[in-house]
Amino acid sequence: MANNYLLKTEPTAYSFADLQKDKKTSWDGVRNPTAVKNLREMKPNDRLIIYETGDRKSAVGTATVLGVKVTDPKNPQVEIAAGKPLPKPVSLAELKTVKMFASSPLLKIGRLSVLPLTPEQYGYFTGK
Repeated sequence: MANNYLLKTEPTAYSFADLQKDKKTSWDGVRNPTAVKNLREMKPNDRLIIYETGDRKSAVGTATVLGVKVTDPKNPQVEIAAGKPLPKPVSLAELKTVKMFASSPLLKIGRLSVLPLTPEQYGYFTGK
């Protein structure tokens, strides 16, 4: 069974639109030890939600893990493929009102850039 994660990105550096244009990319350069651990644990076919930080502060699209290369345990490189835009962007303000996210690292550890999602949380974003 695939796992689910949320990846945060600063849209002025690399947006979901950039990922869609590129079709795939290597997600690397993450430094937070917990976020790095989450990247190392990813497997092909894991499902991703792309969340744009900055002014947007919203989950905006999906992606899928194609592969994980861990030649350096402190800098795993995760190859991801663009998915589809979410039916509607889901803002941080909205997530703060949804009970299933109350204990999520998304709300508890705001600076964490790679975090796990439950299947129910993933479904909330995708409407499935």
